[in-house]
Amino acid sequence: MMPGYPRTMPRVLKASTVERKKTRRGNYESGTDYVLEYGNLRFSFNERDFSQRVEQAAVRLGFVTPGLTFAELNDLLHLAVSGEIEEPSSELGVHVTHHWEDLTGPGNQSFVHWLRRLVFRGAWLDQRVKEGELDIVFDEARQTFGYIQPDRGPETIELAKEPSWRRVAFRR
Repeated sequence: MMPGYPRTMPRVLKASTVERKKTRRGNYESGTDYVLEYGNLRFSFNERDFSQRVEQAAVRLGFVTPGLTFAELNDLLHLAVSGEIEEPSSELGVHVTHHWEDLTGPGNQSFVHWLRRLVFRGAWLDQRVKEGELDIVFDEARQTFGYIQPDRGPETIELAKEPSWRRVAFRR
């Protein structure tokens, strides 16, 4: 667990439904289309940034492969924002409704929770890099990128392992 990383369920709101507040230090901002609140942090995203982050979170969780169609991404965004898909507009949306029991669980174990958590974590890390609190490094041995705290030495920060939803993944 990273220092200062909140442990509660993030909330995603369509920006038009919330009162705009001033950005405080530590809040990620790429636009005003979507707002994610997590603890006392409030991150705002433009539509493209949020869409890319939600798709990448679903890929990381093993639920989809990259390159969703417009309708599939729309359903996934609706799921991330609303916590459900009432009227699916794609086969992905239908798949989610058919596997709903497998995707839900206690608040911090559900697929929606992890979608939001990974979107938040990515923006939180990006903001820390922007503020100079973290640096990005390449691990030659693992062939992956990671983060270090430059004032604490070269040890890579271990991010919390996310669960996998591969067994109920959406496949075309």
